[in-house]
Amino acid sequence: MPLDQPTLNSLGIAKAPADTRVVVAMSGGVDSSVVAAMLAEEGYDVVGVTLQLYDHGAALAKKGACCAGRDIHDARRVAETMGFPHYVLDYEDTFRESVIDEFADAYLGGATPVPCIRCNERVKFRDLLETARDLDADCMATGHYIQRKMGARGPELHRAADPVRDQSYFLFSTTGEQLDYLRFPLGHLHDKAATRALAAKYGLPVADKPDSQDICFVPNGDYAAVIEKLRPDAAQPGAIVDMDGRELARHDGIINYTVGQRRGLGIGGLSEPLYVVKLDPDRRHVVVGPKSALATRLVPLREINWLGDAPLASRGEWHIGVKVRSTRPPREAILRPKANDLAEVELLTPEEGVSPGQACVFYDLDDTRVLGGGWIWRGY
Repeated sequence: MPLDQPTLNSLGIAKAPADTRVVVAMSGGVDSSVVAAMLAEEGYDVVGVTLQLYDHGAALAKKGACCAGRDIHDARRVAETMGFPHYVLDYEDTFRESVIDEFADAYLGGATPVPCIRCNERVKFRDLLETARDLDADCMATGHYIQRKMGARGPELHRAADPVRDQSYFLFSTTGEQLDYLRFPLGHLHDKAATRALAAKYGLPVADKPDSQDICFVPNGDYAAVIEKLRPDAAQPGAIVDMDGRELARHDGIINYTVGQRRGLGIGGLSEPLYVVKLDPDRRHVVVGPKSALATRLVPLREINWLGDAPLASRGEWHIGVKVRSTRPPREAILRPKANDLAEVELLTPEEGVSPGQACVFYDLDDTRVLGGGWIWRGY
C-alpha cells in the first residue's frame, strides 16, 4: 500500500504554514507589502527584509524612489500593522559595486544597460537569497509579477497572468537553483487593481501608494546627470557623423544619446529625419542614419542563462519567442547556440532600436514559459 504523500502548503512546501519561515523582500511598495501581509494572514512565519541600497541623503537619491528612506519607513509600518519582524540590511557597497558602477561604465562604453536586471541577479536573488538561507527560511518571496509553476523536471518560470504587469524580462537571469527557493505569490493576479484591493483588505498604509516609474538611483530619468556624478570626466565632446563617417554636428558626450533617439540631435536642414543608429565610444562618434538603418535581424548574445529542459547545445537551432524590449510582446525568432554561453538570435521580423547592453529574453512559442535569455553585445 503506497505511503500517503505529504500535504503541501500554499507555497508548495510540506509543512504547516506556522512551521514555514518565509523571508519577504520588501521594497516599501504595495506589491511586496501585499505579499508579506497575505502570507502573514495565512499563518506563515514571515520575516520582512528591506535593502538600503544607497545613501538616502546623497545626490543620487530622490523622493519616492525604490528603497529610499520613505520606502524603508513604509515597509516597517506594514510589518508593524501585520505583526511580523522587519529588518533593514545595508547593501550600499554591494549595490554600488554590482549595479551602479557597471551601469555607468556600460553607458560610457556606448551600451544601454538595464540595471534592474543586474539588481535582481546580483543583489536580490544572490546576496539577499543567501541571507534568507542564513535566517533558516524555507523560501524567499517577492512581489514580482511572474509565475513559478511545477513542471515534469521541476519548477519553471512563466510569464505573469497579467501581460501588462509581467516582469519576466527583468528576471530572465534567475537560475534553476534560485527558482527552487523563490516564490512569486502575485503572478497569478490578472490586474494591479486586485493587488490594491488586497492591500485595502489588509488595511495596509501603502494601499494607495503610486508605483515607482524610474530606476531607483536615477532622478527623473536623467541618466546623463547621474553618470557625470559617478564619472566626472565622462562627458567628452565628439562628432555626430552619418553612416559614411561625414561629420554633421558636434556633441557634448555620447552619454547623452541612446540608439533609436531622434530628438535633440541638433541637425537641421535635412530632407528626412535622422536617428541614432550606433554609438562608437572609441572615436566618441554618435552615428546617425535613416529609420530603416535601425532595423536589426541578427542579434549576438552572451552570458546566456538557459532554463529549458534539454541542454542549450543539444541541437543546432531552437524556434522560440524573444523580447528585446520589456514593453514589446515576444516575437518569433531562431536561437542558434555558438559556444558555452554565447548564441545568436535571428529575428524573423526585424526590430528597431536593438542596442548593446539590453537583454534578449527567450519564451516558449506554445506556452507562457520563460526559457532564459542573454545580453546583447556588439558581436563575436
